[in-house]
Amino acid sequence: MARQPRIHVPGAFYHVTLRGNHRQDIFFVPADRELLERITADVIERFQSRIHAYCWMRNHVHLLIQVGDQPLGRLILRIASRYARRVQARLETTGHLFERRYHGLMIDADDYLLEVLRYIHLNPVRAHLVENPADYSCSSHLDYLGARTSPWITTDFALRMFHAERERATAAYARFINAALHEPSGLEEMLRTETGPVLGGDEFVEKLRNDGWKARSGKSLARLIEEACQQFDVTPQALGSASRQRRVTRARAWIAHQAVSLRIASLAQVARTFGRAESSLRESVRHHFDLP
Repeated sequence: MARQPRIHVPGAFYHVTLRGNHRQDIFFVPADRELLERITADVIERFQSRIHAYCWMRNHVHLLIQVGDQPLGRLILRIASRYARRVQARLETTGHLFERRYHGLMIDADDYLLEVLRYIHLNPVRAHLVENPADYSCSSHLDYLGARTSPWITTDFALRMFHAERERATAAYARFINAALHEPSGLEEMLRTETGPVLGGDEFVEKLRNDGWKARSGKSLARLIEEACQQFDVTPQALGSASRQRRVTRARAWIAHQAVSLRIASLAQVARTFGRAESSLRESVRHHFDLP
């Protein structure tokens, strides 16, 4: 059967699974996990992408990635090849450390991002390595709990889906994880067995099939934010704050207008990025740019 082609949409979210060749180990000493973290942090900065969640298992890894302008495949290839070269040089071995083809599933962030996040963080529990994900240090769960801060992990986006205030969002996230601690969801089984390229409802899939929905620009949402900061003389911190200064609100509205017009991101995605209500952001866009 022919392999289904990869789908690239700037700003899209993907659940990625990368396994060791023949399901063999990919970590051999504790320092290997630290090495993979350093490589991943460097690559996502170069590719202007974001890691929203990760989990390093013994013979595979899980990532929740938001891509930028470059396709997912280039990013994963760069991470995997750099890591494999370093590890194999130390072990003095040759051959493939990873399977030739990673599994990348584009997800509808509005409907499935939190479920995928929970699936990734509960992997060590499902594998019977720990009873509580907080006891497993090789995932981003501790970052979401606020017990650790890893600069290369983006937690704000997902946490704002729980609540605009971080403390309340963290508490809601913990409840969300604990609710499925002993009872796997139907989506978890789907993520384990899904072979298609997309996880989303009919409307989301239809958008992907419609060429008119494809992004009209190679820019990412992160790039739009950078441009807005320069154009309106604001900082990313101000955009994510509760500030109602005119240049800040206008910058947010400009980003939202550009993101929707260029089909880079939905209004809901932009609203969550800044911790704003979608309705208030829509009104601001209408006021400044007459977005319908």
